[in-house]
Amino acid sequence: MRRRALEARLASQREALGRLLGARALGQLSGDAPEIVRLVLSGENPNEVARTLYYVSLLGQAAARLLDSHRAGIAELERLGGEAAARAQGLRAIEERQRAERERIVAERHERRRVLERVAGELRAGKREMRTLLADEQRLARIIEEIGRMLARRPGAGHARAAPADSAGQAKAPTATEGPFSALRGRLVLPVAGELAGRWRTPTRTGAKGVFIRAREGQPVRAVAAGQVVYADWMRGFGNLLVVDHGEAYLSVYGNNESLLKQPGDAVASGEPIATVGASGGNEESGLYFELRHLGQVFDPRRWLKRR
Repeated sequence: MRRRALEARLASQREALGRLLGARALGQLSGDAPEIVRLVLSGENPNEVARTLYYVSLLGQAAARLLDSHRAGIAELERLGGEAAARAQGLRAIEERQRAERERIVAERHERRRVLERVAGELRAGKREMRTLLADEQRLARIIEEIGRMLARRPGAGHARAAPADSAGQAKAPTATEGPFSALRGRLVLPVAGELAGRWRTPTRTGAKGVFIRAREGQPVRAVAAGQVVYADWMRGFGNLLVVDHGEAYLSVYGNNESLLKQPGDAVASGEPIATVGASGGNEESGLYFELRHLGQVFDPRRWLKRR
């Protein structure tokens, strides 16, 4: 707005200067000596001549002021042009920053969408895995129930197993791990030498209920107490699985094995190898999945382990 007003004023000044310069060229506003001499020698009234000369002087001063104002206006116009150029450059810089910010926001939105899609995929995969774990656990629970019903039909069910006989057919005196299983609390050792990686948790509808013992593949898995093998087969989620009945409705469960060394019906002694460590249950690392159950219910085996 200010620049347009200044440009209009300068245009008007240029027209005025043009008229003044034209008049001077015709000799009407000349302040030079020949024109003054002509006026003096004209024979006109001296007062009239003085008045004319005075007007000529005033018009010359006005022309000078007008010229100075025009020059100042041109300088102001140049200054305003510089400011406008600087503002335009500033606006371009702001637009560049805004464009970069928009691009950053769009990139962040794309990345956030990608992360959300990945998380959603992981959640869907987690739900599928959870359903699979639940199905696997329910399958094992059904096997344990069937074993329980089978054992309940046997004579002397719910009582401690008889001590194994020696080579002469005489019953051997029970050792520290060959008595009733209920008396072995705090005296058991881990079935395999390794690191207790998966900590036992209170049983829920999903997830492992036992412990995972990280161990080298091929290591022997030993029975934690004397008993009889009641299940030895592959099961989805648990791999090569073996279950030992210890009497008094106590069972020990050994999963993820590479191979099984015993068959259902085989009697085992405490510490006897019954399987070898592997990763047949689908785990990323080798080790043994281990459970202890009583009356079909899993419980924390760590409370039954011997303190080191």
